[in-house]
Amino acid sequence: MEKDKSDKKDHILDVAEKVFSDLGYDAASTRTISGEAGVNMAMLNYYFGSKEGLFLAVFERKIEMFRSMLQNLGNDASMNAWDKLDAFIEAFINKVVVNSCFAKLINREMSLNRRDGLMDKIGDILLTNVLEVKKIIDDGKASGQFRQEADTEMAVATIFGTKNYITNTSLVASKMLGNDVNDAAYMENELKPRIKKYLKELLKAYLLK
Repeated sequence: MEKDKSDKKDHILDVAEKVFSDLGYDAASTRTISGEAGVNMAMLNYYFGSKEGLFLAVFERKIEMFRSMLQNLGNDASMNAWDKLDAFIEAFINKVVVNSCFAKLINREMSLNRRDGLMDKIGDILLTNVLEVKKIIDDGKASGQFRQEADTEMAVATIFGTKNYITNTSLVASKMLGNDVNDAAYMENELKPRIKKYLKELLKAYLLK
């Protein structure tokens, strides 16, 4: 019974993620989502309460998938700070998926830059993983492995910013690189290894003593 409930919720979230990414938060309706998911409005409201609750649940599910891995990595006493950061970069860039509904959703909603409670909540959800990476770098500085004068926040921004530039400005990035970054084979076989190599070499040179 619990598995059926979980499967049903995941199905609704899958549909909601696509509808929100296609239409945007304002234009999407719970009625459209319930219709495409093949569930009644009462079930959708029972699980998520409102359109805002459903929207937040879409974000929370995606972020939670990565958060537990990051926390386990941060708490692994057998690894030093650089090994943790190296492992994070591997996992983070591996998660880049071309034509991803979630990437499109984040780009659409965050680009609106509206100042309301919903965007504050989304920002808080996204910040949790950012802070986990910041903690890895801060721990490396505290242990003496990383340079004390290294700018932690700018190092974190470099990681997330490099990935976001490639995925969120794909038209410009494609022209710059001379290849279509939305081509799955190119992304997997050439661009991901290139981004990983660049970030690791850059941060190793900057952070390590």
